[in-house]
Amino acid sequence: MTRHVLEIDDLNAAEIVRVLDLADDPARPPLLAGQTVGLYFEKPSLRTRHSSEVAVVQLGGHPVTFRKDEIGGASREPMGDIARVLSGYHAALGARVFDHRILEQLAASSSIPVVNLLSDTGHPCQSLADLLTMRQQWGTLPGRTVAWIGDFNNVARSLALGAALTGMRLRIASPNGFGPSEADIDRLVTAGLDGRPVLSDRPAEAVRGADAVHTDVWASMGQEDQVSLRHRAFEGFQVNDAVMAEAPAHAVFMHCLPAHRGEEVAASVVDGPQSRAFPQAHNRLHAFRGLLRFLLEDQA
Repeated sequence: MTRHVLEIDDLNAAEIVRVLDLADDPARPPLLAGQTVGLYFEKPSLRTRHSSEVAVVQLGGHPVTFRKDEIGGASREPMGDIARVLSGYHAALGARVFDHRILEQLAASSSIPVVNLLSDTGHPCQSLADLLTMRQQWGTLPGRTVAWIGDFNNVARSLALGAALTGMRLRIASPNGFGPSEADIDRLVTAGLDGRPVLSDRPAEAVRGADAVHTDVWASMGQEDQVSLRHRAFEGFQVNDAVMAEAPAHAVFMHCLPAHRGEEVAASVVDGPQSRAFPQAHNRLHAFRGLLRFLLEDQA
C-alpha cells in the first residue's frame, strides 16, 4: 500500500526514528536516478522549495516544481485526476497548499507517496527537521521538554505531535483563543503524550524546565488581514532575553523562520548563542531527504 505523510502522526514512533537516522546518514544513494519528484506550490517558499529540490537532486533525481496557475485548480480539473496523471510521471509528490483538503484529495487518488510540504493544519517536514535538530543537540529525545510560545498554528501542531510521538514533554504558552483545542490535546494524548501538556498564558512560566524554546511568527502567510489584531493579542509573548533567562541555562532557542526580529523574538535571542534556528533550517534538507528514502526505499 502506498504510504503518504500528510501529518507527522502518519508515522509511528519507530518510523520517525528511522527517518531521522536516514536524515543523519551522509550516504546519498542514487535512489532516484532517472526519476522525478513533483513539487506543487500554492504558497511562495524559500526553505521548503530549496530543501525539497536539493534533496531530490542529492538522491539522483530531478525535481519538477509547478504552481497553482499551471494546473488551473479544481475548477479546471479534479485534484483526483491530477493525482492519477502525476502518478504516471513521478516517483513521489510533495504539495504546499493553503487548504489541507487538497492534500487529502491528492492522496486519495495517488499511487505514489504524497508528502505535505505545509498546509493550514500541519507542517510535518518542519517537525522532522525540528526533531532532527534537537536530537543532534542532545543525542536522544525521550524525556526532554519542549516549550512552544505563541500561536498554536500548523507548525506548532506538527511539532507537538512529533514531540508526543518521541517521548518528550510539552509546555505551551498562548494568548486566550490561540492555544490548542481539546481536539488537539486529545490527538496529542493518542500520539503518546504522557498526560496533558502544561498550558499557560505566561511565556516565562512555560519555559521553566524546557530544554528547547520554540516560537513562530504571530501572523502566518494567508493571515495578513489579521496582523493588527494578532499584534495586540500577542503583546507580551515575545521570546526575549528575559524569557530565555527563565529557562535552564542549557536551553536552546528554535524558530522555523522567517523570523520577525522585534516581534515574536528579540534579535539578541534568534542571533544569540542559544539559537539553533539556522541549523534547524539546514535540517529541512536532510529531513526531507530522509523522508524520501524512508518512503521510496524502506516502504518499496
